[in-house]
Amino acid sequence: MALLTALTVLALPADLFAQDPSFEKSFNEGARAMHAGDWNAAVASFTLAAKLSPDSAEVHFNLGLAQLQQRHLRDAIPEFNRAVALSPKLKGAHLFLGIARYRVNDYPAAIAALRRESQIDSSNAQALMWLGVAQLAAGDAQAAVTSLDKADQLSPGDVDILYHRGRAHMLVSKESYEEMYKADPNSWRVHQALAQSFVEADRLEDAVHECQNALDLRPLEPGLHEELADIFWQQNQLEKAESEFQDELKIDPESISSLYKLAVVSLERSKPAVTVSLLSQVLRQSPHYRDAHYQKGRAEAQLGLVNDAIDDFKAEVAKGERADGDSLRQSYYQLAQLYRRSQHPEESKAALDAFLRLKQQEDAAQAQKLQDKIKRSSSVSQ
Repeated sequence: MALLTALTVLALPADLFAQDPSFEKSFNEGARAMHAGDWNAAVASFTLAAKLSPDSAEVHFNLGLAQLQQRHLRDAIPEFNRAVALSPKLKGAHLFLGIARYRVNDYPAAIAALRRESQIDSSNAQALMWLGVAQLAAGDAQAAVTSLDKADQLSPGDVDILYHRGRAHMLVSKESYEEMYKADPNSWRVHQALAQSFVEADRLEDAVHECQNALDLRPLEPGLHEELADIFWQQNQLEKAESEFQDELKIDPESISSLYKLAVVSLERSKPAVTVSLLSQVLRQSPHYRDAHYQKGRAEAQLGLVNDAIDDFKAEVAKGERADGDSLRQSYYQLAQLYRRSQHPEESKAALDAFLRLKQQEDAAQAQKLQDKIKRSSSVSQ
């Protein structure tokens, strides 16, 4: 993560320049040096400007910024302190004071400064991000979660915020699991939590073992058989997955997610008729459920029920943006094939054109993500 996420040279009122041409010259030279990335020249120019106008909060702020870029943290901190003393509501001053305090491991002072910045500028996602980072360093993961969640709301998609937010949530989860273990090390919940952590670590055999331990202690607990079935599905142990989904439905007949998953597993086990029956139940309960129409269309196509399959793929397409992207694209592809089989060339061409258009958009989006990743990697390494 870059040291400074929003480097901004603060300008001064023109009348202040008019009072002292030497000050104007020094200030402008410092600003030009900052923009050019010449931190030594910037420090020299702003130091002179600060001597010529010691009561200018903006000059002390800019001098602190240049020193912060040099990693001269203990020189920067007094300048930021001077800036906030002269202008308590100067935007950015508390932010960079907090960053400098964080860098010298003074976490309480960093938190105080960053919290003040977020009060002055409530829309500043960077202030909230750094506040969360400092709170994490101070060992207060719960407070960090609150700060970083707010930062994410203000700046969705920011990779730095998402990274630190993920760390904070993981630490809160870890703390919760540790407290759970202390409270009752033999609880089925402990085994369930361990199973979930093993899944996240891709240790699926260990996850199966812990999930089965949880089931031994709580055989009729809703959700446990579904979790075990999900793990077996990831392992491509479809017969076991099918059995566990069936057991889940015996315990919780209203579990629409288990019903849907059982239907898809049945399709993967070459049981399209079972899939059609199960997904019909799913759609009766929830007419817009995920990609149920798409999966049902696949099963009907395998059974040779061309018109029924077309109807279901069209229903998936009708969801538009609400549909899963891959299911939407594949529905158009399947429609193109089915229309061609049923001697409807114009409809087939239209569906194929839609499929190709969506595929091109997805390919372009993936290429852009790759370019963005390369740019981020380059910026971090500089």
